[in-house]
Amino acid sequence: MSLPCVGVPQDALGQLSCFRADFYDCLTGRADALFELTDSLLCTDGPVKTLVGLALAPEHRRGHGALYGALNRGRIEVARLRRVLASVPLPRAADGRLVLAVDVSPWLRPDAATSDARSFCHTYGRGENKHLMIPGWPCSWIVALETGRSSWTAPLDAVRLRPGDDLAAVTADQVRDLVGRLITAGQWHEGDPLVWIVVDAGYDVMRLSYLLRDLPVELLGRLRSDRVMRRPAPPRVYAPKGGRPPKHGSEFIFKDARTWGAPDAETKTTTTRYGTAHAQGWDRLHPELQQRSAWRDHPGELPIIEGTVIRLQVDHLPSGGDPKPLWLWWSRPAATPADVDLAWQAFLRRFDIEHFFRMIKQTLGWTAPKLRDPEAADNWTWLTIAAYTQLRLARPLAIDLRRPWERPIPSNRLTPARVRRGFRHLRAKISTPAGVQKPPGPAPDAHQARRTAAPPNATTWACS
Repeated sequence: MSLPCVGVPQDALGQLSCFRADFYDCLTGRADALFELTDSLLCTDGPVKTLVGLALAPEHRRGHGALYGALNRGRIEVARLRRVLASVPLPRAADGRLVLAVDVSPWLRPDAATSDARSFCHTYGRGENKHLMIPGWPCSWIVALETGRSSWTAPLDAVRLRPGDDLAAVTADQVRDLVGRLITAGQWHEGDPLVWIVVDAGYDVMRLSYLLRDLPVELLGRLRSDRVMRRPAPPRVYAPKGGRPPKHGSEFIFKDARTWGAPDAETKTTTTRYGTAHAQGWDRLHPELQQRSAWRDHPGELPIIEGTVIRLQVDHLPSGGDPKPLWLWWSRPAATPADVDLAWQAFLRRFDIEHFFRMIKQTLGWTAPKLRDPEAADNWTWLTIAAYTQLRLARPLAIDLRRPWERPIPSNRLTPARVRRGFRHLRAKISTPAGVQKPPGPAPDAHQARRTAAPPNATTWACS
C-alpha cells in the first residue's frame, strides 16, 4: 500500500490539509459525524467538560444523537490511521534520532459497573496522596519527544490494556509494530542513529530490552534505588576439582557505595534548573535473573542482559525538595561520558509525556465522556489523538489569542492549549471533507411519487 499523501506540498498548511484528508479516509463508518466531532473538539472554547456539550459548537452540524451514534456505531480503520501518524513529520533529538516515550495513563471508570474490560488502575495523589487501585481502562501510549523545554509531543500509538495483560509483552508488541511503521514510512533508514525508547520505573526495562533485541532501538529506563546488579563473570581459572564456571561477577548494590568501584564514565554539567548535575556510569552490569515470574516459561538457560547503569545526582530541584539520586539502566553495554550526558538528558525529557496527559485529559476531555462500551472509548481515544496531531501541525500557523492577564509568547513557543484557541480561525482556510447532513424525512423523489400516484381501486381499499 502506498504511503499517505504522496507528492503533496510540504508547507505547514499543506501538511495540515493532507492529514485531515487522510484522517477522513480512515473513518469507514459514520465518517462525517466523527470528523465533525473532532472539529468541534478542536474549536470549542475552553476545556471539554461533557461530551454532549460538543454538539453546541457551530462546527458540529448534527444533533447530539448523531454524536453518540458516531462513537457507538462509527468505525475507524485504526491500522491505516496508525500509518498516517507514522508518516507525518516527527520531532527529533539534537543528533537527529527519534526518542520515544512509553507510559500508561488510566481512564478511571469506578462507577461503570456494567462496563466491560475494566482493570484496576494504579493512581497516586487521590485521597490525601494515597496509592489507590481504581477500576478503569488503562491505556498504553507511545509519543515522540522533542528536544529542549517544550510541552509538545507527537502521539503515535495507543493500546487499551485488557484485564490480565502482560504489560511488558504488550509494550514490546506495540513498540515492534510502531518501529516497523516508522521504517516503512521512511522515518528511519539503515545507518541512522538508533531509536531510543524511554520508560519509567514501572516497566521491566531489562526484559523489554531482551524482547526487542532484534530491532534498531535502545532502551533507557529508571530503576528503583534498592536494586542489586551483577558485574561480568570473571575469567575462568583452571581448578583441579573442576566445577561449573560462574555466570555472574561481584554485586553492585545501589544503596552500598562500597560495592560501586570507580565509574567508567563521569561528568559534571551545570544546569539552570538543577544546579550541578553529577552523572556516573558503570559499564556491563546485568541483573541476576531467576526462573520465576516473567521468566518462568523461558526456554533454555536464562540470558545475560548487560547494560550501563547511570547514577545522576543534582544540587537542588525546581520544587525545592530534597534531591534524591536517580538510577537509570541503558541497554548500551558501554558508554562514553558524552553518551552518559545524552542519556540522562533524554530521560528527563520523558516527563513531557505528563504534559501530554494533562492536555488531553484537562483540555481535550479524553476521560470526560461517560461511555459504557470500551469500543466506543477506543473511538474517542483515536479522535483525541487525531485532534492533538492537528494542533501540532497547526503550530507554525497559529497566532496568539492571549487573555488580557497572560504574558505574550512568541509564535514558536505557543502551548497546545493556546494553539487550540485560534484553530477555529485557521479551520476557515483549509478544506473540510465532511459533507453536510441530509435533511430528515423522505427523499424529494418520494414526495413527487406520492403526489403522482394513481388512487387505489376499491379492491385495494377493501383488502386493506
